[in-house]
Amino acid sequence: MAKIIRKKSLGEITDVQEIQTFLRDFNVTFDHWSIPSEARVYTEKQVLTDSEKESLLQTVENRFVYLKETMGYKTRDLVVLHPEVPGIDDMLAKFDKVHYHTDFEVRYIIDGSGIFGFVGENEKFLLHVEASDFISVPKNIKHWFTLDEKKRIKAVRYFTDMAGWVPNYVDETTEIEDR
Repeated sequence: MAKIIRKKSLGEITDVQEIQTFLRDFNVTFDHWSIPSEARVYTEKQVLTDSEKESLLQTVENRFVYLKETMGYKTRDLVVLHPEVPGIDDMLAKFDKVHYHTDFEVRYIIDGSGIFGFVGENEKFLLHVEASDFISVPKNIKHWFTLDEKKRIKAVRYFTDMAGWVPNYVDETTEIEDR
């Protein structure tokens, strides 16, 4: 289950509705979409072939159809990261610094977990996401992303324009005070 992690004096938020309300103030959309049981055959595997990735995407195709119809998304892909991926630390280093995109960053977590960090006007906070979590980060929102200690995630990424996902870095620290 997802949770918002803030400085100790503010506490954590674990209730889905409270997370949605909190993130709404930052224009971030969060939802919890159950993973179809037929996806389990793919989520239990660490490594997937290209055909298995496409089969997994087909198990959640209804989500893509919905996003195409309601928000104009044109394509999607599946990112599969785990400790044995060659160069995983270099890959993650592209996104673990504060940055923004010129398009929405939209992910549906199918398996594993990761951490989004956000820079608000008055505070920085983390959103720990896990399987079944859906997140849409609007363009120009300062954030970062990394995997948690498990270093494993399968996430569907949705695009209106893949070029919009290029990170634009800003000079900002990812440290959260009083943690």
